[in-house]
Formats: sequence, C-alpha cells, structure tokens
Amino acid sequence: MSLLTLNGVTVNFPFPPYDCQKDYMSKVIECLQKKVNGVLESPTGTGKTLCLLCATLAWREHCKDTISAQKIAERLGSEEMLLTTPLSSWGMAATDVDTPTNYTDVPKIIYASRTHSQLAQVISELKNTSYRPKMCVLGSREQLCINQEVICQESNHVKVHMCRGKVSTRSCVYYNNFEEKNTDRDLVNSILDVEDLVKFGNKQRVCPYYLSRSLKQQADVIFMPYNYLLDPKSRRAHNIELNGAVVIFDEAHNVEKTCEESTSFDLTPYDVASAINAVDRLLVEQAKNVSHGDSVTEDFSVDSLNSGWKMEITTIAKIKQILLDLEAAIDSYDVPNDRGITKPGIFIYELLERAHLTYSSKTAVHEALEQISGYIAGQPGIFLNTGGLQKLADIIQLVFCGESSEKDRQQQMQSNTAHFKVHIHRDTSYNKKKQSTDVWSSSSSKKQGNILSYWCFSPGFSMRDLVNQGVRCIILTSGTLSPLASFTSEMRIDFPVSLENSHVIERDQIFVSVIDQGPDGVQLSSAFDRRFVPENMASLGNTVANLSRVVPHGLLVFFPSFPLMEKTLDFWRANGHADRIDTIKPIFVEPKRKGSFTEVIDGYYNKVNDPASKGGTFFAVCRGKASEGLDFADTFGRGVVITGLPYPPKMDPRVILKMQFLDEMSKKNTPGLKYLSGQQWYKQQAFRAVNQAIGRVIRHREDYGAIFLCDQRFKNPDARAQLPSWVRPYMRLYDNFGNVVRDVSQFFRVAQKMRPMVAKMSAAETCGTVCLPNTQSSGFTSCSSSQSSHTKKAKVLEAHLPSLKRRRLNEHTGAHGMARVCFEYECEVQESQRRPVNLLDALEQDDHCSGEDNDAAVGEEKANRLSTLSLQYEKRMDDELRGGKRKIKLVQEQKMSRADDVSEEGKATKAKTFLVEMKKSLSQVSFDHIVQALQVYKKTDILDVLLTETAVLSEDANTHRLLRGMYQFVRPHHKKRFDEKCQELTGQGCGYKPDHSLAKDRRTILTLHNTTDRPTTLDLTSSSGTSTCSQMNTEQLNKGGLHLSQQGLSEPQTGSAPKSEVHTTFLADVKKALGEEKSAQLFQAIYSYKKTDNYENLVTIVVSLFTERDEDLRLLVRFGMFIRPHHKTQYKQMVDALVGEAVSAADVPAVSEDQQRQASLSPTLKTQSKISSFFSSSQRK
Repeated sequence: MSLLTLNGVTVNFPFPPYDCQKDYMSKVIECLQKKVNGVLESPTGTGKTLCLLCATLAWREHCKDTISAQKIAERLGSEEMLLTTPLSSWGMAATDVDTPTNYTDVPKIIYASRTHSQLAQVISELKNTSYRPKMCVLGSREQLCINQEVICQESNHVKVHMCRGKVSTRSCVYYNNFEEKNTDRDLVNSILDVEDLVKFGNKQRVCPYYLSRSLKQQADVIFMPYNYLLDPKSRRAHNIELNGAVVIFDEAHNVEKTCEESTSFDLTPYDVASAINAVDRLLVEQAKNVSHGDSVTEDFSVDSLNSGWKMEITTIAKIKQILLDLEAAIDSYDVPNDRGITKPGIFIYELLERAHLTYSSKTAVHEALEQISGYIAGQPGIFLNTGGLQKLADIIQLVFCGESSEKDRQQQMQSNTAHFKVHIHRDTSYNKKKQSTDVWSSSSSKKQGNILSYWCFSPGFSMRDLVNQGVRCIILTSGTLSPLASFTSEMRIDFPVSLENSHVIERDQIFVSVIDQGPDGVQLSSAFDRRFVPENMASLGNTVANLSRVVPHGLLVFFPSFPLMEKTLDFWRANGHADRIDTIKPIFVEPKRKGSFTEVIDGYYNKVNDPASKGGTFFAVCRGKASEGLDFADTFGRGVVITGLPYPPKMDPRVILKMQFLDEMSKKNTPGLKYLSGQQWYKQQAFRAVNQAIGRVIRHREDYGAIFLCDQRFKNPDARAQLPSWVRPYMRLYDNFGNVVRDVSQFFRVAQKMRPMVAKMSAAETCGTVCLPNTQSSGFTSCSSSQSSHTKKAKVLEAHLPSLKRRRLNEHTGAHGMARVCFEYECEVQESQRRPVNLLDALEQDDHCSGEDNDAAVGEEKANRLSTLSLQYEKRMDDELRGGKRKIKLVQEQKMSRADDVSEEGKATKAKTFLVEMKKSLSQVSFDHIVQALQVYKKTDILDVLLTETAVLSEDANTHRLLRGMYQFVRPHHKKRFDEKCQELTGQGCGYKPDHSLAKDRRTILTLHNTTDRPTTLDLTSSSGTSTCSQMNTEQLNKGGLHLSQQGLSEPQTGSAPKSEVHTTFLADVKKALGEEKSAQLFQAIYSYKKTDNYENLVTIVVSLFTERDEDLRLLVRFGMFIRPHHKTQYKQMVDALVGEAVSAADVPAVSEDQQRQASLSPTLKTQSKISSFFSSSQRK
C-alpha cells in the first residue's frame, strides 16, 4: 500500500503509482476541490478506474478529517490551535474553498457506467482498495427481483405493476422480510454488486430490489447505469437526489448517445394500437359488469397500488378517444416511402394538441394511463400488452416537462424543443395492428401506419438538466474520448479541467502500422465505392491471411458494420481466403444476437489457450459487443486489424437530421457557443469507434501487441490526428506489404523474448487455471496456468544443482561466455515448488485436480534424464569456451530445504483443515466475508481489513479458537499486533514470540549463523576450480547423474574459513548487543542493500542501531566488512566522523588474535562484494 499526497489530499493507493496515474488522480481531485467539471481520457491499462475510486474516496475522507479537526478545535475552545498547528498534524492538508461543516454535508459520489457488468468490474476494483465506504448498486426489478411469479413476466412494465401490487397487499414473502434484514450488519458494511445482492436475497429470503433502494439512503457511493441518471423518468422512479452530489461517468464515450436516446422516442402504430386494445378490454369488462348488475352506478373502481382512487367509465372512454385521435393525427400525413416528413421540435405540441394532449390536460391523462396500466397488469389471467399505455405515459412526461404560467408557456415550449426534431415516417416493421370490428376503431387501422419520432440531437440537453439539479461537479472519463475538443463541444457545459493521458507502456510493447495496400499491391479501402469491389475484398483477405501467420496467438479483425462483415466473409469463403485463415487460426465470428455471443467468445478463448493450435481469429464489428467492454489481454489479443472507417449509415434519417441540426446551429453563430459542423460530427463518430476497437490490444502494463490500420485513408495526416494520443507517436507508414511483415515479425520476436509468457498447456496437462488480479494493471486480470508435470519435474532435478543452472544470454547483455548462473531462473524454480502456506494459497489451489502427482509421475524418469543431459552438454560447452573447468560451489542447504518442504506441506494441510472447520462453524455470509478479507489482505497488506472482518469471531466464546487460528495466516510483520488484538478481544494471545516477526529467509539466516558450534557452510570453492568432499552424497544431489562423481572432488582449502568465522563472530556480537528485534532489523537492511545497492537507506538504519550506546560504536566500525567497494571510502569518512578518530580499515573486523593470524594466511580476497558471499545461500531464494 502506497501513501501519496496530491493537491493536499492523502491518497492510499494499492501500489506505487505510475506518473500518469498521479496526473490522473490530481485532475480528479482538482475537479472535486474546485467544484468544476472535468473530461479525462486515460488509455486502457493505465488503471483508470482504480485511480478514480482512490482519488474520489480519499477526497471524501479528507473532507471528514477537516470536519473532525474543526469540531475538536471548537470543543477545546481554542481557535488558535488550528491557526498555529499545521493541518497536516490533524491528518490532512489545506482545506477546500467550500468545505462542508457537518458529516451529513459530505457529498455523495454517484458512479455511473454503461452496463451492470461494467459496474461489477468497478466494484471488484473497489474491493482491491483500502477504502470501505458504504455503498449500493441500483438495479431494476429485471436484475434484482427474485419472486418467480414476477420475473416470469415478459414485459418489464408488467413486472413493475405486479411487484407494486404484491408490495401494497404484502403478498410478497421477500418484501415482507425486507424491514427485518435491511439493517443487517453483514449487508450494510459489505461491498456487493448486483450478483452478490441477489445471492444474499436468495439465501436470506429478502427482496434485493428494495434492499438496494434502502442502502441508497445511507450510501456514500451509489453505482448505477447511465440511463438511471440521464433519463428523467428513471431518475424519478429511483428517487435519485443529485443536489450537491459528485457525478462520475465512467466509459463516457457512450454518454453522448445515451443522452440523446434517453430523451427521444419512437411511437409506432403498434404502440398506439396495443394501448387502444388495452382500453377496449377495460370497457368490455365494464359492460359485462353492468349487464350482470354488479355495478349500480357509473363508477368503475380501478384500484391500483391500493390508492382508493376511482375512475369513471366516461374517463376511460375519453382516454380511448384521445388514443384514436392521436392515431388519426399521426396517420393523416401522406409520407413518401423513401423519406419521411421532418418538422421543427415545437411541432410536437401542435400534433399532440389535435389529440387533446396539452399542458392543461397532461396531469389527468397521465394519471389515468398509469391507473389503467396498473389495473390490467395486476389482473390474474389477463395477458395484455400494456407497453403502449406505458410508452404514452412516458411521452407525456418527457414532452410536457417543466411548469410555467400561461404567459411564459410559449417560451417554455421553445426551450424544451430547441434541440429536437419531429420526424414522421412510414412503418416498415411487421408489427401490424390486428383488424378490429369495434365501432370505435378508426379507419386508419386498415392501412399502413406512420411512426412518430421525436429525436434529440444534443446531449447537452441532458447534461444541462443534471447541472440544473445542483450537482457539485460532473466528471466524464474513458479510454477513448479523443478528440476532446469536439467531444466537449457536444456536451454544452463547461469543462475547465481536461486531461489526455499518456500510456504506461514502452515503445517496444506496441507496433502500429498503416497498411494502404495488400500483398498484391491493390489499394485497400472500405469507402462506399470500393468496399465490395472484388479486387479490394481479395486483397484484404490476402492481407489478413498473411498477418495471421506472423501475429502469434489471438488476432482480432474489426469490420465497419455487420452487413460489410457478412458480405466480405461470403466472398472469402467462396474464393478460399477464409480457408487459408482458418487453417492457421480458426475463425470465430461475432453474432448479431446477444444470446449466442458467450458461446462464441468462449470458443475463441479455448482455441487461443489450446497448445496444439496457433491461436484463433475473432471477426467483430466496430461499436459491437466485442469492441466495447471485453478484455482481450495478453495472448487473447496480440493483434488488432481495422479493416476500414466505420462511418454511420449516411442515408439513415436520424444521421441526416443530426448533421442538418448541427449545420443549422453552426450557422447561427450564437455568442459563447461553438458547434461542430455536421461533417465534423460524422467524421468524429467513425474515429471514436476505431479508437474503441484499438483499445482492445493493450490491457495492462506488461501487455504488448500490434495494430494494423488496413485502409488507405489512414495515411492522411488529418485521419491520423484523430487517433489516440498514446498511439500517434508509434505510427509507421510503409511503401509495400513485405516491409510490414518483416518489421512485425521482428517486433514479436523481441517482445516474446523480453516478456515471455507461461507456455500453453493441453487440458490433460493442466490441473486448473488460477485467475489472479494484476495489481499493476488495476483491476485487469491475468490468467496463469499451472506448469506441465514434465516441466515441473525437470526443474525439481535442476534445483539440486543450482551452480549448473544457466540461461542463454541476450545479445544486449554484453556478458562473456555462452551461459552463466541465472538467479532469476532459480527464483522461478523455488516459486514453482512452493506449497500453500496460508489460507489464500490453499483456496487458490483447492480447485486444482487431485491427480496432479499421479500424472506427473508419468515420464518422470525420461524428463530427468533429458534435463540432466542438457545441463551436462551446456556445462561442457561453456567449459570449452572458457578454456577450463568451471568451479562448483555446493552449499549445505539440501537437508534444510527438504525439511522445509515437509514443514510447508504440513502448513498447507493445516490451512485446509482450518478452512473446513471454519466453514462448518460460521454462516456462509460470515465465512465469505472472512475469506474475502484474507484475499484483500494478501493483495494490499492492510491488517485493519482482516481485523475488522474477523472481529465477528470474538463475539462468541466458541469461535475464539478460530480467531487465534487466523494467526497462522498473518504475515510476520503483523504477527505482534494481531497477537495483541487477540489478547484484547478474547483474553488469550496466539503465542507470539519475537522471532515470529522475522520473514522466513531472515529466520534461515539467523539459524545458519547462530550455530557457531559447528560448520555453518560448505563453501568449497578453490581458485583452481577443483574441490572434493568425501562426506557429500552426490547421488542424492544429482539423482544418480554421471556428471558429478566422488573422484571429481578434492579437499577444501582453508581460505574461506576465516572469513566465515569472522562473519559468525560479528553476528553473534550483534545479536548479543542489540537483541532479537533490532538484529532482525539490521539483517533486513543488509538484505535490501544487497538487492538495491541503496547505500543511504542502509547507513540510516545502521547508524541508528549502533549509535544508541557508546559501547556499540565498535560494531559500527566492524560493520564495514559488508560495505561494497564503491562505498567504502564514503563509509570510512562517516565512521571517522562518528568515532572521532581515524579508523584504519573499516572492513577489518575486530576479532581475536588467533583469528586475525589465521586470516592473514588466507589468499587475497577477490574484488567481489563481501556481502554476496555472506548471503550466498539467500541469493538462490
């Protein structure tokens, strides 16, 4: 966990942030502090969501700290305290200009994204932070209702009315439990997404929908989809209070479209007809009641939501007359088949007035429509589509928004419709109204009807509505908002803060090329006059086929539209191009229907993961599902091919009218307002879709991939200027296709060497896949599969001979010889051998199949033999090149490592046993919370999270043992604190000892150097390179290999013995003088110095330890033996100054005369750092 201060706000970040992340968080905090709007672009893979959450929540905490400081000062009655004491001493920095004075005034955060699945990813990121705000996620009954009778209804508005009816009559068992469970501590203090809420509801038999609404009242952060905020009727339905709130739109590249669609409608003939039929049904039912004498008056009770409101039969008749008049008014226009009739927005009032819908009648008509819809939806056995009634009710609310006097009404209508157009066009759908013999039915039902469209062409209409609600600020952020100037001009509100962030990747991680012609030299273009030319389609097919050969693993190919993709694929199948691609990388095609998408994408993922294949090709569409929210990290998206510019369909009426509207507004030259031209908007839409598709290729800090822009129009400088800022510096233009293949091949060769991936495995070799969050990529996950059994067994063999393990050197290292010792490889070996030592490791490995060991035994002997021969050959080659034999260094750690393996195995078994016991003793919710807290603790290293969730174990004496059992999972540096907390809560500690606070490798060091009564190392190194030791069992070391024999060893020389004794004596003196804890601190500092060569950090700790007492200064002098040569002069000068006299050789330890005499006989030490020999064993950890 990393603490940093930005604009006076302390932000707790899960890891040291990149510069671009600091820039991003600074801009977020600037928006919050200054109460101004911001538009922030940060490429995918830069941790945008994590930065957004941490910065926003840190600012809220800062506000609370400010209030606390003020209240403390007021209570103490001393204003001077705040004036004389810096605010940083209160846990905060400078306050905002408009700081809230009460905790209830701290602004709520409203976090909106496009879909619930994207919100689930955001909430997952929130769990990775140290912040635990009260939160809720809003959803509809469609997502949250668990009443089977309600969710089986097809129509959403029927679900709404049925739910309301059950709630009003208390006939829903889930709602009846709601009041009892809505204060549940596990619920209120948990971070739950929609899926978690539904699971909780099913388990506790309580309504998730009303739980989410209840949690909203006290939530600090409220998550919701866009339309809940931007659609006025949805905002009213969910009772979303915006005054003073911070509104964040994540994935904001879709906000423009959502703003326009939320305030637009299309009223079809089928909608009106279904509304008339629903009212007809009500009238027929009333006629039956009258004929049976059930009604003694003209009153007909339509009881909706138990309101007791009564509707007269004449009112129902008037509603039907309004519907008929509206149908007649819409159909009265003779519309040409190829184009419709367009009117100014204010024309909507004139049209609706012909159906007696005005500001004066809007309230009564709207209430009547709602009552009728509710009554019909609540009647058992009645299956009527009331969608038309509901749509008309929504239209009345949208069109007749705002209240004004008669005098100002015209101005109100002008303002409401300034950004709208009315378009009447022919209905070409198959939803025709059924013929009716009712005398009330109009003649228009016998002919094809017209569609009434009321379209909004400015997203600024919705944005200004949000501002008028009194929000504190609006932040729009996404990975693809470029170009920002045109984007902000569409919003019609000011954005004083803006950011176009850089990426976290290096130059060698991305390859971007414009391919203007295929292998056959034909120009590539998806322009309208070229896209279906056979030569162009053939050349594009050859291009994709050739790229599929040089791009490893997964290749994504994006087309401008579904029709173009389908026709191109048909041509490729007919002419063999598809077969060529499919032979190399099997083709998967994005379906139009959402239902089958999951099956197709899973097939693609499986094919890419299959070690027997060369990957897969996924054909998708710009603006489609694959281009929006899917994660094609690492091998799933090594290359992205853009086959053309996805301009909107130019003949679409809505596109035509949008461009006309923008041209009209541009010509007005309104002071202070600048509009895009229609052509600029049209171009912007194409490039925004391209940029979104390009974003699939780089998904995190260590990812790499290639982007191919296969359209000659990308060569235009204006076109390239529309691409994201992080892509533009890497653009390459080529004269011929051959150079592209050459360079991209080289790019992937280098990338694969520098960033090697775990080898793919077949299903038979894989015991399971563990998906772990990649903290450096903020929320994006990387899946690492377990290694094959043969590979693991070979590494087990090589682990016995660490001095023989070596790796081919890269050309750029400049090292001498064919191979050298590689400690990184050794680290990988030991990591692969590690067993689960805590609950989280046990959980992650628990899903792996149990037959791993049995499968691994197959072919073990062969793997060992091959590995041994390989090592033997490589060693011999290296010896020949060097002109002599390589010295062998054997270290006495074999028995200890074997004992450690047994110990680790016991710990893993203990962890699993404890897991099972805890699961039996706790409720599922409590168990899940503790496991989740452990996972967060593992990622963030924050003990407070674990202490908070495990506090439940202290409430019952029967679970005190479980709390103490958690001690085994606490990291060494937290052991003491956890033991104290356990003592406080249960009255009994966990058996803490000082050495428990030492990491495993430090304890090993202490063990090795405290055993001064016997030889601590077998450092059998000689200058000649020949050694022998009759005590060593070489068959154990090399599993019987012939490359190491007893005859090859000779008696060790004594040169290194005095040095080892010097180290041992010094360590014993340090431990005696400083004690266990401070000795451990010193060893940690030495270890860090060995790794980082940071002299300043080492000296700071050493001086603080050795200068507390005068008698320890001698240890400071002797410590010079661990200082590296290039720091010795500096260290000697410092020691001279501290001791007050000149010290001869700081690296000569003060030991006994016998030892000094013996040391003088040893050969001259080599120029290596002395600390490396002292820690020779730990280098292999």
